[in-house]
Amino acid sequence: MKKSLLILLGLSLTTAVLVAQKRFVMLDKVVAVVGSSSISYSDVKQLAGRMVEQRRAEGYTSDRDPMSEALENLMLQKLLFNQALLDSVEINQSDVLQRVEQQVQAMIAQEGSITALEQKSHMAIFHIRDLLRRQIEEQVYAQTMQQTITSKTKIVPGEVERYYTNIDKDSLPIIAEQYQYAHITMFPKNMEAAKLRTKERMLEMRERIVTGKTRFTTLARMYSIDGSAIQGGELEPAPLAGFVKPFADALAELKPGQVSEVVESEFGFHLIQLIDKKGQLYHCRHILLRPTYTTEDIMSPMRELDSLVSLIKRDSLTFEAAAQKHSDDKYSKMNGGIVTNHDLLERYSAFDANLTATKFLKEDFGAMGGKSIDDYNAIVRLKEGELSRPYRSADLMGNELVKVVKLLKIIPAHPASLEEDYIRLEEMALAAKRSKEFDAWVDKKIATMYIYIEPEFRNAEFENKNWVKSAKK
Repeated sequence: MKKSLLILLGLSLTTAVLVAQKRFVMLDKVVAVVGSSSISYSDVKQLAGRMVEQRRAEGYTSDRDPMSEALENLMLQKLLFNQALLDSVEINQSDVLQRVEQQVQAMIAQEGSITALEQKSHMAIFHIRDLLRRQIEEQVYAQTMQQTITSKTKIVPGEVERYYTNIDKDSLPIIAEQYQYAHITMFPKNMEAAKLRTKERMLEMRERIVTGKTRFTTLARMYSIDGSAIQGGELEPAPLAGFVKPFADALAELKPGQVSEVVESEFGFHLIQLIDKKGQLYHCRHILLRPTYTTEDIMSPMRELDSLVSLIKRDSLTFEAAAQKHSDDKYSKMNGGIVTNHDLLERYSAFDANLTATKFLKEDFGAMGGKSIDDYNAIVRLKEGELSRPYRSADLMGNELVKVVKLLKIIPAHPASLEEDYIRLEEMALAAKRSKEFDAWVDKKIATMYIYIEPEFRNAEFENKNWVKSAKK
């Protein structure tokens, strides 16, 4: 059920869904009510269709009836949404608006113009935005409520061992193929010159803002590379602790309406404007730029790495020594270039030596896993001990760099063991515990929250049978 909810939250809305919604309006009926929220037949049918399409694209099907699965997912979402409102859960409204705008722009691009989209959906563009906003807002409330519940669950080493011991040895989870690798990274050699160019550009923007020639929000929408650009750079109100230190230090000095000097952080260069301050919450907007490089800026470290690779292949230099002397990666250079997850742990203020990982699954590469997909594309072409050619990539903060990787070891898929896969087992044990406690929470809320299901839908294939028990009360 939890996995299905995440699938539900991840499914994008399309023009076809909006058209279907309009089509169903005369024939539609309510099939369930959870708290103060109703679920229509068209809601269930649309979600079932989207789930089937997504799974077909991913190459698998579910054993459950899609209409039953969709209805249960929607009831769970409504339950979480209603509880979030009761608990006064806060969500990031700018994130909601960003998602809305992304989907609206995608639909406009699909149809070719705003006019074509309005004609196909039989709705004005502002109605489309409002419909999407309400739907996405409810999903985000539900997701945030679920995260609030599960984040309270912790686990200790003894529980990991018990989890492993209680698994039937013939049913041990299979750990997919993993990779251990090392790298040497180099930032562009003219980084300081590129930073200076970026800073000068931001100083020009600041001059235009403070002299009243151009609004801050206009420049943010035009030039900022941050996701907040859609909202004119506006961020959700947060305490100073919610911002990186250089940003927070500059923000603390501003009065409402004031614009900061150019601020450098690990994300790039910022201009910050304080909108207002209520208690400890700072409401601000910003413009974010990163340095850009010329072809020669990139080719210089590329050539240097190419020379290092040649020396290593001729045994004139070891990879470990080259990493220590030449790599710009502070997390790996003193360890022979061996790649760890320390950058990700530090980024989310979760550094703990016990959480150190040097083995990575395929899904660890990409935006969600923290390791560059460029790394995966390089190492899958290598045999153990081989080096890649130099290639362009970026670090966790999005800073451009050049690197070369060495595949140290491929660990074949195997049944999990405490000795080799403790961190993975810890993740599994924690997920299992969270699932159990979340199920118990859902059962408790089903028993206390108003739930009604139309009699003809009570025979649906629900994983949680309490939905029907509650509906009959």
